Amino acid sequence: MNSRTNYDSDFCGSLPLHLINTIQPYGYVIVLNKSDLSVIQASDNVANLWDCSVKSILNHSFLSFLDNQQEPEFKEKAATNLQDRIPLTLRVEVNKISRELLTIIHQKEELIILEMELLNDEIKNSFVKVYQDLRYSVNAIEKGTSLDSVCKAAINELKKISGFDRVMMYQFDEDWNGTVIAEDIDESLYESYLGLKFPASDIPKQARALYLKNAYRLIPDRDYKPVGFYPVINPLTQTFLDLSDCNLRGVPKVHLEYLKNMDVKASMSIRVIKDEKLWGLISCHSKTEKSLNYEICSIFELLSNIISNKITAILNKETYLLSNKLNEARARIIDQIYTEDDILKGLISSENHILNILNSEGAAVLYDGRVETVGNVPNKEFIENLSYWLDAKNTNTVYHENNLANVYDQAGDEQHVASGILVIPINQSKSEYIIGFRPEFVKTIKWGGNPNEAINFEEDNKTYHPRNSFKLWKETVKQTSQPWYPAEIAVSESFRSFLYEFATR
Repeated sequence: MNSRTNYDSDFCGSLPLHLINTIQPYGYVIVLNKSDLSVIQASDNVANLWDCSVKSILNHSFLSFLDNQQEPEFKEKAATNLQDRIPLTLRVEVNKISRELLTIIHQKEELIILEMELLNDEIKNSFVKVYQDLRYSVNAIEKGTSLDSVCKAAINELKKISGFDRVMMYQFDEDWNGTVIAEDIDESLYESYLGLKFPASDIPKQARALYLKNAYRLIPDRDYKPVGFYPVINPLTQTFLDLSDCNLRGVPKVHLEYLKNMDVKASMSIRVIKDEKLWGLISCHSKTEKSLNYEICSIFELLSNIISNKITAILNKETYLLSNKLNEARARIIDQIYTEDDILKGLISSENHILNILNSEGAAVLYDGRVETVGNVPNKEFIENLSYWLDAKNTNTVYHENNLANVYDQAGDEQHVASGILVIPINQSKSEYIIGFRPEFVKTIKWGGNPNEAINFEEDNKTYHPRNSFKLWKETVKQTSQPWYPAEIAVSESFRSFLYEFATR
């Protein structure tokens, strides 16, 4: 194909995942009225905890189910708008049946959601062992000096702690497609996905947004039976319960089908954040059911933060070094322009030319009615016609494109030198520009299954299914250059300000 395709799905991205109104059965949910802490809604499986109907506990104060020693602590936590969801251990007694529950308090505008899991001695003892392993995991990750070494250390340690059959580091690109950049697998159970790219529709925008609220997503058994709520509609909000930040939130059927097609029985995804945005995911798969208690999940959450910080530090260092290099080149060219007292000579007449700022193989300077070039560039007629096209865009800031043929028809025959451009307007009103050119970078993308078949609708155009094959599917992308890095764009914009002031002085 000749250009990059966007495989993100507006349809999947619009589904209200936070209003699925069911939970997974490995925990329990009780909803309280914030004003008086009375129980107004609960998951249906709460009845199994205390051998009672859910209806029978409604409108009772939740405090009445706690012993006197726990009441003050719970009231304090319930009155505090906690940003970090700190667990609280509660002993809750209903019908003389007492249960010890690890409880997460979620504060909402009108209500409080209690997300609960049963505690037992096995869980407590397992936490001690995992916590001991944590020190070694953190040390292994912190030792990494490159993106590759950090990612490999991270997935190796997470596989060791969790016992999942396959653990992968999955990095998003600018179109939210994800590439597996590191992998640790049991080769007797799974085929390798290392190096494969998966379309953005596999993790649609709504699901990606929820990872900013939840550090991890655990599905212990894809064949679980969803647990509903009583009453179905929350009496305060008059809507389905918003489960955005609840780990127990139910899973859409299409994703469970997706896991089945991958031959995955249990899964866990852990976010990787850079600059407050989702950078990637660590995806864990198991052929069999796998239950992880909250304490172990908390270890994963902690490691998610450590991995995110380490990756951010490495990538920011790379950006810093590139910015320094480009800024030094900019300073040398500015000195030349002042020395020559001429923009054209300062830009192209010595080794310190404009290509050092643009990181391009060729450039054209259109200034004072002249066209001067350096390096590999298209013919003069193409450059002049391109300048007319730029005039029509009426832009006074740096413009960049790495698939020029997709937006400018005449570029189709010049991909060998002009698949990508970066334009620095000197004075747009006079058609004065610096245009950097990058050649075509033909690349073959290895997809995990045909991305064009990621979503398949039935005849009713409502029921849909994920693809059932993840076999290697190759796509060749042409007429596209290497992308322009943010550091290159930022330095070019800074240089544009200098050029405009020099030219109009």
